[in-house]
Order: sequence, then structure tokens, then C-alpha cells
Amino acid sequence: MDDLWFYLGIPPLAALAVVISTAGLYGTFLLLSRVLGQRVLARLSGFDLLVVIVFGAIIGRAILGHVPTFAAGLVAMATLLVLEGAIGMISRKGRLQALVHNRPVLLMAGSQLVATELRRCHVTVEEVHSQLRRAGIRSQEEVAAVILEPTGELSVVRRGVPMARSLLAGVRSAERMPEDLLADA
Repeated sequence: MDDLWFYLGIPPLAALAVVISTAGLYGTFLLLSRVLGQRVLARLSGFDLLVVIVFGAIIGRAILGHVPTFAAGLVAMATLLVLEGAIGMISRKGRLQALVHNRPVLLMAGSQLVATELRRCHVTVEEVHSQLRRAGIRSQEEVAAVILEPTGELSVVRRGVPMARSLLAGVRSAERMPEDLLADA
């Protein structure tokens, strides 16, 4: 029976170690995703998916400790859920939201790419062109804006009806939008 407890249970000090390592790795992941930007978590290529699986294995092993047990897994899952809930509550609070969420970024203003933001956000011209094609854009002159959203997705706004300035509130580099593409409403 003692052998069964060894494989399923966890001593209190080991449980504390799981909580600390889970919180530490969660915080590190959150920090790195903020530093590297929202494109890190956007659409994954086959290689990116492989890297995510490897990261998961490494982090999981580091969290669970030397001899992973059922109880250690439960403690780690509970810790992750508590951290996720806490971050969710923090992200709803005005100024603290900026600590958790990336700002949207203007990558294309009218027909002009914003090269500094493309570099800063690790987005290639080819990725923008791919998204333009998916949106049915046939020429750069049809584009009012391309915005990198906090989720890592690229939003394409077509020319035609001027874009309300309020839709660009909080968008980094929004001041680069051509005035003729904007409306005050």
C-alpha cells in the first residue's frame, strides 16, 4: 500500500514545490509572451506546433518534479487554474490590463506598410500579404488598415466608408492613419 501512495500521493513539502514551480513557470511564460509580442501565440505553423508540444513536455516535467504523481498533477492543475483566474480578474482592471494584454498595433496605414511596427511585432510582409489575399484584397489601394490584434490575429479593414477614430483608440501607431480614411464618428 505504501508503494501505491508513493506513485499517487505527494508529501506537503513536495506539493509546495509544485505550486512554486507552477507559479514560476506560469509567470515566466506570461513575461516572455509579453516581451515577444502577440504573434507568438497566433496561428501556429507545423514547426511552431512541434515547439509548443516540446515546451509543454519540458514545463510539465519541471512542474511535476522528480517523480510525477497523480496528486502532483492535481496540485499543478489547481495552481494553473487559480493563476489563470487571478490573471483574468487582474486583466479586467483598467491600468492592470496593460500588464497582461498586448495593445493592438497598426501594421498598414492605407496602402503603406508600417515597417517599424512589422519589425517590432515580428510580422513579415509575406504574412500581411497572405492575410490580404484571405480577405479578398486585390490591390494595396483597397486597404484602409491592417491591425495586429491582441490575440495575434491580423484584421484587414477595407477602404470605402471612413473608419471611425474611436475604433483606433488604444491602437499603437494609429496616428499614422491617413486623415482621408478616418471619420470623427
